[in-house]
Amino acid sequence: MPDSTQPQPLPLYLDDLAVGDRFTSGEHAMDEAQIKAFATQFDPQPFHLDEAAGRATLFGGLAASGWHTAAITMRLQVTTGLPIAGGIIGAGAEISWPRPTRATDVLHVVSEVLEIQPSRSKPDRGMVTVRSETRNQQGDVLQLSTVRIVVPRRQVAVTPGAAS
Repeated sequence: MPDSTQPQPLPLYLDDLAVGDRFTSGEHAMDEAQIKAFATQFDPQPFHLDEAAGRATLFGGLAASGWHTAAITMRLQVTTGLPIAGGIIGAGAEISWPRPTRATDVLHVVSEVLEIQPSRSKPDRGMVTVRSETRNQQGDVLQLSTVRIVVPRRQVAVTPGAAS
């Protein structure tokens, strides 16, 4: 299994988060077989399937699909990087790939909470904006995403007859 194993902290609720909180995931080692398998099934372009074809493009060699990098980013965040209660439920995103992901890259994700907005109409949740950088072992940013996620609030037990 190419992912590193790190114990996942307790799930975090909206009330546990603060602007500026940072999270770093475990790692995932890429290889040529993964790149070609993903591309064959989901993004069958020559520069994702063949080193020589990739050299003839702006990539200068075999490059993973950006969607492959995005899928690995999601796995790393879910398994070791962003311990959100109830899971990572997206409500919108911006994504870019400033550099290609290569077969020799070892990926990890660094995420930072940018904004927290409790919902006015649904008091059991809020929206959190998170900026994530997927980096390789040299620290090069391969993917940059800003995502709005739905995060539940911690449930407060109501005692019958208690004053509110």
